[in-house]
Amino acid sequence: MDNIHSPEKTECSGDCGCSCGCSGCHHDESHEEHFSFWRPALSFCLLAGGIILNRYEIILSPIVELCWYLCAFLPVGLPVMQEAWESIREKEFFNEFSLMSLASIGAFCIGEYPEAVAVMLFYTVGELLQHRAVEKASGNIRQLLDMRPEQANVLRDGTFQTVSPQTVTIGEIIEVKPGERVPLDGFSMQERAVFDTSALTGESLPRTIPEEGEVLAGMIALNQPVRIRVSKSYDNSALSRILELVQHASEKKARTELFIRRFARIYTPVVVLLAALIIVVPALVPLCLPSFSYLFSDWLYRGLVFLVISCPCALVISVPLGYFAGIGAASRNGILFKGSHALDSISRINAVAFDKTGTLTSGVFEVSSVQTGMPTAEFLQLLASAEQKSNHPVAQAIVRYARKQGIELLPASSIREHNGLGIEAEINGKQVLAGNRLLMQTYRTETPDDLKSHVSTVVIGAVDGAYAGYLLLSDTIKADARQAIKRLEKLGVTDIRMLSGDKKEIVDEVASQLGISKSYGNLLPEDKADYIEQMAAEPGKSTAFVGDGVNDAPVLALSHIGIAMGGLGSDAAIETADVVIQTDQPSKVAAAIAIGRSTRHIIQQNIVFAIGAKMAVLLAGAFGFVSLWAAVFADVGVALLAVLNAVRIFRMKF
Repeated sequence: MDNIHSPEKTECSGDCGCSCGCSGCHHDESHEEHFSFWRPALSFCLLAGGIILNRYEIILSPIVELCWYLCAFLPVGLPVMQEAWESIREKEFFNEFSLMSLASIGAFCIGEYPEAVAVMLFYTVGELLQHRAVEKASGNIRQLLDMRPEQANVLRDGTFQTVSPQTVTIGEIIEVKPGERVPLDGFSMQERAVFDTSALTGESLPRTIPEEGEVLAGMIALNQPVRIRVSKSYDNSALSRILELVQHASEKKARTELFIRRFARIYTPVVVLLAALIIVVPALVPLCLPSFSYLFSDWLYRGLVFLVISCPCALVISVPLGYFAGIGAASRNGILFKGSHALDSISRINAVAFDKTGTLTSGVFEVSSVQTGMPTAEFLQLLASAEQKSNHPVAQAIVRYARKQGIELLPASSIREHNGLGIEAEINGKQVLAGNRLLMQTYRTETPDDLKSHVSTVVIGAVDGAYAGYLLLSDTIKADARQAIKRLEKLGVTDIRMLSGDKKEIVDEVASQLGISKSYGNLLPEDKADYIEQMAAEPGKSTAFVGDGVNDAPVLALSHIGIAMGGLGSDAAIETADVVIQTDQPSKVAAAIAIGRSTRHIIQQNIVFAIGAKMAVLLAGAFGFVSLWAAVFADVGVALLAVLNAVRIFRMKF
């Protein structure tokens, strides 16, 4: 599954030692698809006819019998033998094509014509069924690829023109009509606009976005035309970012997947050697045991059976397909895994640390109170002007509040953002500070003692080194935050903590409401990193950190698994994380762990089942208890059952 963004035509990597384990068993899928039905159908009819004619002894001539079965063999056998020849030219001698070709040619040599045809016929039918299962798993990913609109209606020269979204620049205004998909990220210019976000985030309910609210590419406008001011280029849109993550997800392989590929590269030539030994070694037995009767055709038959059974296709197909199905099921639930390694790692998580703002709380702050000794409008103008370029939810709330008051923002220069503290800027020649008490202490600005008693978020303002006033802001807990904590506990994740740069009193209060026993406030980014390093260092701990801000990026990188809130999260957090929650719902963290665990269980089932079944039939074949017919059924059947088990994850509810 190396190219999940293009399932119709992929190239074999040759890493696995078994052709069916790679994405590209067929070099021309469209051509193969055209003949997929009539080839096995024709072969089956000729095979069945030959068996009936033999049964009633209608075919008398051996030459006619050979030609009949050759005609039955060629529709299904020739394509496989062509693939075997191409593999040999590329110095890939041990793969399923060569095994099937050797087995069928050997069967023809010893006169087992029906079985020679059956080898190729049932293999081809099995490949078709496996291809259908893979196509089903790929369908969800292709739906993502189809979400990008090819046109955008942009306002130019006073009229709306239909152009390619790639030509639209930041700041231009586009219009999206009801039922149309948004082509580019931007900010809504309507007072209220309703969007269907299900295809993008997995949310079933429409989302109402207020004026200046962020609209993401891939959403569908409902009820009314919406004008949007573009904020990101086509290649940097949220949808493009999602597609890039999904397209490259399978490039990062899980440890199990890498092990299976290495295993297959060693396993296949070993079983070919064993098949040769099954044929040759018994020929030496009469030298020591004269009573032993050696019949070359019998032992050749056993060796051929051993070859057919030996192909590890069930393992090499089902393991990557299992991870691929897990990634697809997760994306359908609004969860993006950056590769099967992340899907594998999250299944082992037993400790989770959450950021607070924007993760467990909505992050949509509202200014509830303004206290200042200078004119309120002037105080708000200075603070909002200093904060206008910051992506922090608190800064955005201040800017939003000032604009609602009709206050015009001033240009700011010498902007310096202090992670976890606040911001410094120069406005009209004045030094403006906006942040918490630690920022004021850093600049030796005295503040009133009563500010310590406020539980709400406090933003203190200072002008030219002198205290100027403060703002009180409030945040709300997300609707599913309590559910998220409870579900994590049901999954056995009992070590749940909250790490925040907010005031300890606020953090403790939110943690108490959510049932989190361990909470830490007043943390700088480096403090969060220290806590995560300590958690990760504890014996038996596998730690995930969930965050959304720029200052969370280092912590996301340090944890065993970094989980970013992708809907409202910063680009830095999303780029650093291993998992992206597109819906911004903390309950999806538990869903991600559940998907990872289900995927791992399915893959473990496939490994145990495939190896166990193979070993049993291999032993039976070596001792002559299995015919070529049974060998083909065992090989194709085990592979097909493993594939069907792998795609079962799509029907699971998370």
